Formats: sequence, C-alpha cells, structure tokens
Amino acid sequence: MRSGSAWADVVGQAEAVDVLRDAVAAAARQVRGEDVAPGAMTHAWLFTGPPGSGRSVAARAFAAGLQCTDEELPGCGQCSACRTVLAGTHADVRVVAPEGLSISVAEMRSLVQAAARRPTTGDWRVVLIEDSDRLTEGASNALLKAVEEPPPRTVFLLCAPSDHPEDVSVTIRSRCRVLSLRTPPASAIAEVLAERDGVDPQRAEWAASVCGGHIGRARRLATDEQARERRESVLRIPLGLRRFADVFTAAQGLVKLAETEAVTANEERNESEKEELKTAMGAGGTGKGTASATRGANAALKELEKRQKSRATRSQRDSLDLALVDLAGFYRDVLVVRSGARTELNHPDFGSTVAKAAGEWTAESALRRLEAVLDCREALNRNVKPIIAVEAMVATLHGG
Repeated sequence: MRSGSAWADVVGQAEAVDVLRDAVAAAARQVRGEDVAPGAMTHAWLFTGPPGSGRSVAARAFAAGLQCTDEELPGCGQCSACRTVLAGTHADVRVVAPEGLSISVAEMRSLVQAAARRPTTGDWRVVLIEDSDRLTEGASNALLKAVEEPPPRTVFLLCAPSDHPEDVSVTIRSRCRVLSLRTPPASAIAEVLAERDGVDPQRAEWAASVCGGHIGRARRLATDEQARERRESVLRIPLGLRRFADVFTAAQGLVKLAETEAVTANEERNESEKEELKTAMGAGGTGKGTASATRGANAALKELEKRQKSRATRSQRDSLDLALVDLAGFYRDVLVVRSGARTELNHPDFGSTVAKAAGEWTAESALRRLEAVLDCREALNRNVKPIIAVEAMVATLHGG
C-alpha cells in the first residue's frame, strides 16, 4: 500500500480496504451520474471488529476516499480534502467520538439535522459515529429515521465492537452494509510501528506480541514507559496474592491505577478547555454588562465540568477494563500451558510466571479465576461501583 495514502494506517485489513476502495470508485461513478450496481455503494455502513482492529481508522480512510480530489488514486492522503478529513477539519465530514458513557438524543438530533444539508465543498456529507454501541435508545431512534430516509449525498459510517454487536439496534444494523475487520497480525503491527512511528524494530516486535492485536495499545506500550510499568504491575497480581490482606491492597491498587491514568490523560486537556471557555466568555473584563457575562460564564463552566467528569469516568472505566483484559489474558495463558496446546501466549514475556502459576494451580482453579475476571468486566458494564466489583474479583483470584 502506497506510503502516505489515507489507507496506509488501516493495518492488516487488505480485504476490507479492497471493499472500501471499490465502494469509493462506485461512489465516484454515482456522482458523475453513471449506472452503479446495486449495493456497490450504500448510504450506511457498520464497521465492526475486535477492540484495536482499527474500525474508526478504516472509517476515516473511507471518508477521505469519498472526498478525495485525486481521480486516479482516491484516498491519496496528499490532497487538501484527504488531509482535512484525516485531521478532522473537513467541512463535510462530521465525526462523533463519545467521551462520556453514552451519546445523547439531543446530540444525535443535532447531528441528524446537520446531515440533512447538502455537502458544501466535497461530493458527500459524511457522518462518522465512533462507538455507536453507546447510543441511548432515544439517540438510536433519532438516527434510525435518518438512516431510513437518507439525503441523496449523505453517508453514515457507524463503528461498533464485534464482541457486543447487539448494542447497536437491530433495525439500524439491518439498514447498514456491515464491514467486519479482523485482529491485525503482530507482524503487520510491528511493521507499522517501526516504519511509521520510528520505533526500534525490537521494541516494535515486543509491543506487537503483547498488545492483543490492539494497534493503539501497541503504540502506547512501545513509546510510553509508564504504560509498560502499569502493565507489569497488573500482571504481577496473580502470583502476588499470598495473604488475604493482599486482596484489598491489590483491588485498591487496580482502581487507583485506573483513576490516576484517567487524570493524567485528561488533566492538560481539562485545563485548556477551561481557559479557552473563560477567554471566550470575556473573563477579566470590566465595564457595563460584566456581571451578566460572569453569570453566563459560570453556568457554561459548570456544564463543561459536568462533561469533563463524564469523560473522566469513561477514561477510568476504559483503563480498568484494559487491566482486566490483561489479567484475563494471563489466566488464559495458564490454561494454554496446562493443556499443552501449541499456541502463542498473550503475554509471552511473562512466560516463566505463567509456567509457575500453571504448576501451582489446577485447570479448574485457573478457569474459576478467568471467569471471575470476566464477571468483573460484566459487573462494570452494569455500572457496579468499581471498588466493589474489583474486590469481589480479587477475592476469587486469591482463593481460586
């Protein structure tokens, strides 16, 4: 794939890219008024795949291809249209990336209204909804009406994880063309880390081997020492639960780790947003009208803080879930070793620790521990308080 093109970041998904390129070509013929085979290009797409497979990356590349001005190489990545789409600034491409726990009906109604307008600079108006599984029931209904009766030059691109496809309403799914992505191979991830991000090849291979096929996670592990330290602290838990008192220490440590990571990830952005809002509302001004402006600024600031709190909660949940995925991978590795199966480990760099655990535990005990981790993830999805869910899990991890 040509370096620098919009498709270059869609890692390990050659078949999906071929489908999208064919659709882009069909869309161009449709714009020119030529006949297009039924289904070659459709107004609604659902990108599914496991976490880290690059659903939103593929959707952005598709959006760039639709808007690209290079007729010979659509999705060239070099023209103004491609660059603005990939940067998130194209006038006709609206991206919704939920930062809170859900996408509200008010936000979706506003989006649907914008989608009804004709494109201004490009050939298509594109609406890209990341994590469309977070749509509330009201938001799903608002989107459904638009998908059922779409404007002629509007395309909806929805992204949702394949492990919870039922979270996207069946009526919406039935009106979308589904594009399924796969977990990218470690070799492809290592290659893109080394060539695009300049990561040392040996570090890139290690990160690709332990990321579970999650491209973004591989990049963080390869470039962020703190991310590597957090992963190691999580994987030390299974054999670190020697006394029952360790249960509470480990549970509190896991939750605190997630909280700290959420604060670190959002702190700088939160302060920047507050300063920008204060400046926009005339902070520090004097003279007539200052009092009413100050009241308006305070109200806007409270609303911003509410959104930031929701974003922090989402970040904490995501961080904690990532730690649980690592733990689940550890217990899965123990079962693999005990069974003698010839398959790659999720955590090959912890092979000796896994082997030690496999020698100490029965297969039934390892399976109970794995189930406890999965039950904890489910409890968190049902909004159980994190410390309660994690303590219950760690207690099982201790007792087996």
